[in-house]
This record gives sequence, C-alpha cells and structure tokens, in this order.
Amino acid sequence: MTHFDVIIIGGGASGLMCALAAGQRGRRVLVLDSSNKVGKKILMSGGGRCNFTNLHIEPACFLSANSQFCISALNRYTQWDFIALVEKHGIAFHERKHGQLFCNDSSKAILGMLISECERANVTICVLCETDKVEVMNTSTGNSGGQRKRFKLATNKGDFTAESLVIASGGLSIPTMGATSFAYDIARQFGLNVLPTRAGLVPFMFTEPFKAVASRLSGVAIAVDLWNDQQSFRENVLFTHRGLSGPAVLQLSNYWHPGETVCMNLFPDEDMPTWLKKQKNRHPRSLLRTLLSDRLTRSLAQELQGLLWPMHAEMAIGEIPDRVLETVGTHLNGWSLKPSGTEGYRTAEVTLGGVDTTAFSSKTMECRTQTGLYFIGEAMDVTGWLGGYNFQWAWSSGYTAGQFV
Repeated sequence: MTHFDVIIIGGGASGLMCALAAGQRGRRVLVLDSSNKVGKKILMSGGGRCNFTNLHIEPACFLSANSQFCISALNRYTQWDFIALVEKHGIAFHERKHGQLFCNDSSKAILGMLISECERANVTICVLCETDKVEVMNTSTGNSGGQRKRFKLATNKGDFTAESLVIASGGLSIPTMGATSFAYDIARQFGLNVLPTRAGLVPFMFTEPFKAVASRLSGVAIAVDLWNDQQSFRENVLFTHRGLSGPAVLQLSNYWHPGETVCMNLFPDEDMPTWLKKQKNRHPRSLLRTLLSDRLTRSLAQELQGLLWPMHAEMAIGEIPDRVLETVGTHLNGWSLKPSGTEGYRTAEVTLGGVDTTAFSSKTMECRTQTGLYFIGEAMDVTGWLGGYNFQWAWSSGYTAGQFV
C-alpha cells in the first residue's frame, strides 16, 4: 500500500505520539524515518533513563516568540495523561528534584511503550527512508466534481501519498543522531516563516584566562545561583575542559545571547562580605582559602585565590583589610563571567527558534495556509526548560495533531 490517510515524517517522540493518537482514531498512518531505528533521542535522554515529563508543566517554562501558542496543546494532553499511559504499561518511575520524572530502569521502556501503542493502532513504520521531495496534488472527490489536496512524497523506498502530512523531524540539535534542516526546508517550501535558530540547553565555552581555570577544575560541581538580565536558576554548575556545564548553565543558555555576561553566586544563601568579616573576628589566624575550602572544594578555593586575592594569599585573614574582604565577598556573591559562545548543536539538547507558530492553529497544529499540513515537536518555535518539558511538548503537540489529521 502506498496511499495512507496520514504520513508522519520523523519517528521521534512527537511523531510516534501523533502516530498512535491518529491510529487509535482508525486512521491509516505511515511513519517515515531516515535513521535505522525510531526514537534514538528517547533512548539517550536522561542518561539512558528518559526524563519523560515533569510534574510542574507550565506555559511559563517554554520559550517562543508566540508565548501563548503552547497553552492549548499542553492543556489538551497533560503530564498526567502521559503518566497514566506510563502506568498503564507498568513502567516503574521515580521523581527527582524539581518534579522531574525518570524511568527506574531504561529509556527503552518508554520507546517500547510508544511502539507497542503504534502496533496496536496498526501504524506502519518505515526506517532508513529518505524523503527527497514533497508536493501537493489536486485530486477529484468523485461525482461531486470537486477537488481536494493530496500530498505526494518521493522517497528512496518509493512514492507515498496521503491527505494529511505531519512534519515531526525535529531541529538541528545533535547532528550525529541524524538531525537536519528538513523541517525548515519544508516550511520554506510552503511559504512559512522560519525564525532564526540557535543551540539551546547547551554548555558555555570560554576563552583564556577563564578557560584554563575551568580546565583545571574540570569535574568539580557546585550548587550556585546563575543569572543574567532575563532569568536566574539555582542549580549545579559543572566545570569542564571547555568552560561550564551542568543544569544551571544548560537552563540559562536558553536565555543567553553572544556577547552577554552571566553572573554566578557561589554562596546563594550567604552575604559573603559580612561572613568574611565575621570569620576575621572568629578565626584571625586562618588563611582565607582554608576557610573557603571548608565550604567549597579545595581546588576551587585555590583558583579563586589566584583570581581574587593573590596579593594576600599567604596572609592570615585577621591581617587582610576589611575593604579587601568586602571586594572578595562581593565577587563570591556575583562572579561575572563572559562566555565566548556555546558548544553549539553538537551537544545541544534542543533547538531554539524554528518554524514560526503564528501560521498554525494552536488547537490542531494545522497550517492555516496549507490544508492538511501539520508541524509538531522541536521543529516548531517552542522550547522548554531542562527537566522533561521538551518531551511533554512532544507528547502534547503530537497528540493534538493526532486528533485532527
């Protein structure tokens, strides 16, 4: 069979969810994926345990030029709906901080669940299938003499046709897993606007001298407040050979633009100028790095010494002038850093920007100017926070489109 009711290009989270939802409605569904297996990003996510959703899904946790667009889909298919599906399949899971839900065992359980639901709904999945061309044909509706649109796809596995076409091929993040600009190319083919894209949920890189500091501290993690003019996150920061990573950095990267400075508070719950002067009275013979080593790692305290009080390195804190302690404390509460860039799509978990949502119905995911054409998932200009939000957008947008294709 080469004709289907629905063809979905992309066998990731949103594509599989759309397929099972449409199949459950009795639609004949074909999923095409260029990779050798579907759901690769599902398998690698969450360190192999798949952070499949979050208990605290809110529209404010999503970035988009059209901030209201995600609301309808998130309400139509909620985190509780997906949790119910997970429980129906007997998949054990647990909650981590900030409402993040992970599989107890392997991400394979989530992918297996989606494939099982697709099989029950008689969905056809075709892998290693490259779509070379998409065109729209007018076909007769029969005795009425009217015309309707039909999509025709030319692929390396032959030609396929369908009344509804869903683009679920994702963004540009992690190209080694098959990410391409296909969704954006199709959008432009149909005259749709594609907003500028950039890597999201991605580590920061730095030039010297901070790059050398970060490299020497590689592997050290510390809970901090990290912020810029747009957002602030209290989470761990991880020093790497290239710069900074960890949850706080990944989160803030969505709100950072090249040339901007970020600030790090190494002691979020402490006024450090005051604390240091108290230590001066309590432990006047101690070295400043020794006092900080008790609260930070020894290596980090040593690096901070070289940056903030090198002239007083071997001086007891009791001998350090208060004005110097105030300056050091202020820096510890607001370490100003200027990334040279991010690690880019190579390690980015998501793609910011993408297909402009203003051309789509938020209630159906259908294009307003091309009947039967739908976009879902990461390809659209909707990006969630770290912690299961992007998977929930995939489930919600995929399910929503699946009700109308």
